[in-house]
Amino acid sequence: MEPRPRSWPRLGARARRVVLIVHLASAGSWLGLDVVLGVLVVTALGAAPATAAALTVAIGTFVGWPLVAVALITLLSGGVLGLGSKYGLVRYRWVLTKLVLTLVLIGLVVGVLVPSVAELAATATASAPPVGTGTFEVGRQLIFPPIVSSLALLFAITLSVTKPWGRRRAAGLAR
Repeated sequence: MEPRPRSWPRLGARARRVVLIVHLASAGSWLGLDVVLGVLVVTALGAAPATAAALTVAIGTFVGWPLVAVALITLLSGGVLGLGSKYGLVRYRWVLTKLVLTLVLIGLVVGVLVPSVAELAATATASAPPVGTGTFEVGRQLIFPPIVSSLALLFAITLSVTKPWGRRRAAGLAR
């Protein structure tokens, strides 16, 4: 039985290195943005109202397009690596797990985090209490996205290094 022809050409060594560097840099940037988000949220939770409002506006500046951009670059470069290598996108369980995890995280960022942070930043900008007066509180629920995302990204990195679980079985075929 002849192997099925590949619909996607394999990446050459140089191209693979370039795409891998882009993938690692974007994933590292995503993790870095999550860490910064966590630090700003924790700082805002314990800060005076004026400081909390200023920190919330700062959070709003990078939770939008910069976070979405690095997440999409991570997804696209990972897809190119998967399609252009022996691993494929669904051939190995660890690659499929990373793909699903990335898609879920991007969905949460775009569907939940960005809108809620934009609303909170708009409220902070509108209320902008002077120092020592007024009230502004950062939602405690904002502490969970950077924790969950950071742990998920560290798990994905671990999968990339350890490559556990082996190859998926093809539907209907014996091993």
